[in-house]
Amino acid sequence: MIAPSHIRRMLLAFAVAILLGGGAGAMAADTPLSDPALETRARALMKEVRCVVCQSQSIDESDAGIAVDLRGLIREEIAAGKSDDDIRDFLVARYGDFILFKPPFKTETLVLWLGPFAVLVGGFGFVIWFLRRRPAAGSPTALDQEERKRVAQALSQNNGNEP
Repeated sequence: MIAPSHIRRMLLAFAVAILLGGGAGAMAADTPLSDPALETRARALMKEVRCVVCQSQSIDESDAGIAVDLRGLIREEIAAGKSDDDIRDFLVARYGDFILFKPPFKTETLVLWLGPFAVLVGGFGFVIWFLRRRPAAGSPTALDQEERKRVAQALSQNNGNEP
């Protein structure tokens, strides 16, 4: 059995390694390009790519470690002379169409594009169905002879007293 003091030392060493090693890599990967035009192009592309951790943010906005890595990757690819389409194709091949905020319209992404409209049409159809199913609001009908007898009998049993 490992002594608790050894476990604490191992955890502390692991935490220090993560903090020192992870932080240094993240800072190096997020260095802007020296050419302002290329950096502007990189930032525009980063705004089109979804963070796979945050999912509601682009990698340009996200502070997640993978977003930092993807920003570094995009800058490296742009510096190497790759086109925006080549970089997008690489990211889609690695992470799927979900990584793009505007996925291409194709069979696999049909639900992403048409799903919101289908939900809207379905909701509208449900409202129409529900409204047609309701009984029409009208004036109450008069009591027939048998219902009048039952009411009179109930009143006579109660001797006219209020309940």
